[in-house]
Amino acid sequence: MEISAVKVKELREMTGAGMMDCKKALSQTGGDFEKAIVFLREKGLAQAQKKAGRSAKEGLVTSYIHAGGKVGVLVEVNCETDFVAKNEDFIALTRDIAMQVAAMSPLYVRREEVPADIIAKEKEIYKVQAKESGKPEKVIEKMVEGKLDKYYKETCLVEQVFVKDNDKTIGDLVTAAIAKIGENIQVRRFARFKVGEGLKDEAEGQEQ
Repeated sequence: MEISAVKVKELREMTGAGMMDCKKALSQTGGDFEKAIVFLREKGLAQAQKKAGRSAKEGLVTSYIHAGGKVGVLVEVNCETDFVAKNEDFIALTRDIAMQVAAMSPLYVRREEVPADIIAKEKEIYKVQAKESGKPEKVIEKMVEGKLDKYYKETCLVEQVFVKDNDKTIGDLVTAAIAKIGENIQVRRFARFKVGEGLKDEAEGQEQ
């Protein structure tokens, strides 16, 4: 079927994918936008997985200041080449990620970084809570895993829902950028600063 330039442009604006990829997605799905979006996400994920093993040592450290200078963020996002580090789409991605950190206060970049003792502690808490429901042990185990998965989605940056689009996670954003730009992209680390954070605890410690 004939795919109009207007439809291709609209899908590109919705997904951030390249024009040719959007045209192909619409052709493959009979012009169905919802199916085309799924097609692009699946394609992006496959491309991201292929590029994941490639070295990403270039990139940017981007800053974001929020709430009248009360919250500040530094985030390092890596790519493969200095050329891509200067790409507008890559720069926009780093800014979106920095803004996400400012707004949602993640503790880790990804779930693999969560310390084993923290996971064990969370599981123990969830298990106690689940046992109060009186459910069978197998059900309790599933409840604990479900709560732990929710914990990851709340505290791990790449699993958080994107504040500017609740249909996407930060991981989805990165995957889409990899598919569009054509290089491996990795969020390496971040630091979040909030004015006065921790000062009250220090003062209380001194009084004791």
